[in-house]
Amino acid sequence: MGPQTRFITSEICQVGGPGQTDQSDAAIYLVHFADAAVLIDAGSGRASDRVLMNIEAAGVLPQQIEHLLLTHCHYDHSGGAASFRQRFGWRVAIHEREAAWLEAGDSQVSAACWYGDHLNPCPVDRRLAGGDRIPLAGRELEVVHIPGHSPGSVAFVVDSDDRRVVFAQDVHGPIHAALRSNVRDYRASLRKLLALEADILCEGHYGIFVGKARVAAFIERFIDD
Repeated sequence: MGPQTRFITSEICQVGGPGQTDQSDAAIYLVHFADAAVLIDAGSGRASDRVLMNIEAAGVLPQQIEHLLLTHCHYDHSGGAASFRQRFGWRVAIHEREAAWLEAGDSQVSAACWYGDHLNPCPVDRRLAGGDRIPLAGRELEVVHIPGHSPGSVAFVVDSDDRRVVFAQDVHGPIHAALRSNVRDYRASLRKLLALEADILCEGHYGIFVGKARVAAFIERFIDD
């Protein structure tokens, strides 16, 4: 199978996920401005070479990636982080409430054990908080804290091709005690996501939603479940 890269805007594409890399990977997104890029989530680590192949097919070299931005510490999103950081020196960023779990390689809270695997410990270079901004080639991505599915879940917001794009990986949940989930926080975070009025939502497992109405309809599905 050759490279599998899906462009969302002229600057944003999906480079990982089921059908592209490995069935255990949540969606992996690449944001490329000018000569710099960031990767949003790392997948499980089971198909990192395929992720790299897709990145290069999108016209980006590994040395152009400045940050590996993690939406949260769960294995299907963060399992590949340690190897990417070791190989390429990408600066790993995750919310401050989940940094310790990633650094310790906590296979329970990260749900790696659900996959019959373990989470490789990964040093954290930047501890994020809501309202932070990640600079990229003179522009920036905004960090929005959306706790609920996990305590340190975040969304990343960026404008591209005159559209507001939101990367909010596990909008659908699940809510589970082992993941330190909180249903009240989760519903409040869904309302926060609605208020962003995104033109494009890039989710972790349900795909990409284009158009404000489609984005809102998807989020609203989960508010009163």
